[in-house]
Amino acid sequence: MFASLFLGFRILAAWALTILVAAFLWSGLFSGMDQSPGWIFGLAAMALMVFALTAVVGHIRRVALIADRLDSQTLANRHRRQVELPLDASTAFALLEQVIGQMPRIEQLERSVGTLQLRATQRRADPYGERPPSRWNPMARLAIKHNQITARVIPGADTSSVTLFFEPDAGAWVDLLLLDEGSNYENAEAVTHALSGKVAQQRREEREHAARTEAEKELSVARLNLLHAQVEPHFLYNTLANAQVLTRSDPARAEQMLGHLIQYLRSSLPGIDQSVSTLGQELERVQAYLEILQIRMGSRLNLQIDVPESLHGVSLPSMSLQTLVENAIKHGLEPKTGGGTVWILARELDGQLTITVADDGQGISTDNSGTGIGLKNLRERLRLSCGEQATLALVSNFPSGMAATISLPRRAASMPTAAAAPLPSTAAGAAAPAPAAAPATLNMPELPHAP
Repeated sequence: MFASLFLGFRILAAWALTILVAAFLWSGLFSGMDQSPGWIFGLAAMALMVFALTAVVGHIRRVALIADRLDSQTLANRHRRQVELPLDASTAFALLEQVIGQMPRIEQLERSVGTLQLRATQRRADPYGERPPSRWNPMARLAIKHNQITARVIPGADTSSVTLFFEPDAGAWVDLLLLDEGSNYENAEAVTHALSGKVAQQRREEREHAARTEAEKELSVARLNLLHAQVEPHFLYNTLANAQVLTRSDPARAEQMLGHLIQYLRSSLPGIDQSVSTLGQELERVQAYLEILQIRMGSRLNLQIDVPESLHGVSLPSMSLQTLVENAIKHGLEPKTGGGTVWILARELDGQLTITVADDGQGISTDNSGTGIGLKNLRERLRLSCGEQATLALVSNFPSGMAATISLPRRAASMPTAAAAPLPSTAAGAAAPAPAAAPATLNMPELPHAP
């Protein structure tokens, strides 16, 4: 109440002093006349005092409605706000520009990204009607038609400090005579609350994004576990069955097969809880696997490898290389009367890694159309682990057989840890045609075969 009375006294006293000065000027102007029109000046002075009184009443009335309190801070024409934002300077400046730019009746917006300063001009509106002048404050409405907003962002270590100024678009002297009906206080509160709301919304979106990312990661792990579980463990069962038969007919070969199986399991079981291995580990597992098959197939199976030592540490989805080798043997060499050769080669060019498994078997046929579970699962695992850039292509080899090629970025093969790796499987199917090399023509050293 005291702040309201003081404001009214200050405004009325300023107008009274102004009228007194005008009275001296009036008397000097008409001092030479026998009868000066003093009644005109008196009537104008009374009208000005009434207007000043109604302006004070209108200002106090509206500020009370907006702020729900009356004190020297809320009743002032000019307001300053200091807001701390948990953002870097550039983000805070962009957010500030967005908030102020969305305010109503903004006619001019000046920004300086280099100095992190912003200035806006807002046209005043009559809070009690559609067109000026205001019924309560015609002098202020006619004299000052715009408010001004000035903002500055001060960078900090982890936060940014935003300083905001809200004032009439006029000099400070008008505060003695004219009031803004709380429009600048209203702007200050609106911008401050909007900044707080934007930051809170950004934090909610970040939490939701983190929750979605975690959920997607868990979903990827679950899908990888499902893919691992879908791979058929025929190889393990067939090897044990063959070893059981050989123990009666050829104990030496049975012992040799069991030795290779132990070597295969030794290279596979350490990574049973992982869905990522290296190209070197995959090669070790594949060689043990093929040694077992050579006991079954004899001279019908040959293997040639051309993989640089520098690529042995490249990460790959676990069992990916063996899936391609199993596919080549099952659909390429086993149905072929004379058997054949499996080639494994890897190359790196411009950050792109290609791994090719080729054979000179029967090749692509109507029974082998690329829809088998082995290659389908491998494509899905590559997508989950390496993104959309990782591809698997299967084309006809020359002069016979098939060539399957995995292409992926050199550093892209990192995938979430799955609960369990798949057991060795017999993959089936083929992929859609894509360009591939002709491994059958490569001059690669042949590995020593088991007797």
